[in-house]
Amino acid sequence: MALNFLANQDQPSRSGRTLDMIDPALGIAFDTIPQSDASDIDEAVSAAQACWTGSWQKTSAAERGRLLMAWSRAVHAHVDELAALEQKDCGKPTKQALADANALVRYLEFYAGAADKLMGETIPYQNGYSVLTWREPHGVTGHIVPWNYPMQIFGRCVGGALAAGNVCVVKPAEDACLSLLRVAQLGREVGLPAGALNIVCGLGHEVGDALVRHPGIEHISFTGSPTVGTLIQQVAAQRHCPVTLELGGKSPQIVFADADLDAAIPVVVNAIVQNAGQTCSAGSRLLIERSIYEPLLARLATVFSGLRAGAPAMDLDLGPLIRASQLERVQAFLKQAEADGIATVATGKVVAEAPVTGYFQAPVLLRDVPLQHRLAQEEVFGPVLSAMPFDDEAQAVEQANATQFGLVAGIWTRDGSRQFRMAKQVRSGQVFINNYGAGGGVELPFGGVKSSGHGREKGFEALYGFTTLKTVAFHHG
Repeated sequence: MALNFLANQDQPSRSGRTLDMIDPALGIAFDTIPQSDASDIDEAVSAAQACWTGSWQKTSAAERGRLLMAWSRAVHAHVDELAALEQKDCGKPTKQALADANALVRYLEFYAGAADKLMGETIPYQNGYSVLTWREPHGVTGHIVPWNYPMQIFGRCVGGALAAGNVCVVKPAEDACLSLLRVAQLGREVGLPAGALNIVCGLGHEVGDALVRHPGIEHISFTGSPTVGTLIQQVAAQRHCPVTLELGGKSPQIVFADADLDAAIPVVVNAIVQNAGQTCSAGSRLLIERSIYEPLLARLATVFSGLRAGAPAMDLDLGPLIRASQLERVQAFLKQAEADGIATVATGKVVAEAPVTGYFQAPVLLRDVPLQHRLAQEEVFGPVLSAMPFDDEAQAVEQANATQFGLVAGIWTRDGSRQFRMAKQVRSGQVFINNYGAGGGVELPFGGVKSSGHGREKGFEALYGFTTLKTVAFHHG
């Protein structure tokens, strides 16, 4: 049985209730976690506040950096263990689970180095005055971490918050807690003070709601759906609590006729297959210049037909979806596509060895998806790629911007002028030219526009969101 992590102690929920952890590859329970409630959040926030007013405010930025670096090294020494936990939780193939564990190493390492480099400035002002600014932490920050990339998202928000001098209360997804609880234990082992990090497991409508409403939480970081993000903003606004929201996407890959297709094809495929398509920044829309539409679809069909889904330990192209309801959601989209006459170009396969009780979905490539269809507008969160043609640059921009989302975009062209024009016109938090994702890039600020959210995590920019700016004016005559 897994336990909450409060003030460096492993403990059950106050109520004693538990939730089953379901192995998505088998569809059966393999462990339990606490089903916590508002009283557990109260305890976590109290522990965080005690640390904040006690030892943590007295800890220098340099020392925070040393603790984060020691934590990073401890995680690095346990990447295989952490990857196995996340693989069991989420059904990730081995290579993906290991990549996520190593990404957490890098997040903690990056923010360890950034901790003592968050600086203010001096401002020229009237004679007789000296004016300066400095950045101060919020205090106790709340973090709601989703199930698709627990370690990565934990690293980018908690790593940045601690580096900036905050203390943290984390609510992980009830589907995927185990890797984060072990990471917290490693933090304790390297000397993270009691209360600096607290993890409370449970359901969103109980624990998540209590966290967002708690008056002791002074900043909220949330990654999840636009619907829940809106509710969080409404609640936080009642007490003027700042929020950072990353709320998903319907990201386009835009391929022009002059693109290097040999370079583009494997990246386009990986951008929708990675983590079984359960990625906020998945390249789920493929916009192709009409003159190469048929040839590119034919090449992609060959690749998609060879893709395989199976048990995590088989380390294939993708594992299962996270839960039965997610599989049902993806299959509902595909049934709607069939009913609406949207053609399937190619489908991968679920290997015969995959457990029949697992939540497996073969990758699917669809063509000629209408711009206003659900498949072109809504986040499927599965390995489904929707292709559509465009005739010119203006239409490509129109199609790229024709959703409520604006998280990531990929642009494939060798025309340097077009690269800049498209990057400026596409409404998106990140734009990648002749690549997609830049290998993860913990240094690269990440976040969206429109319904994809606001605020930025990752990179140095994240530290600004986890701090407030104070202006100090000295009058000395």
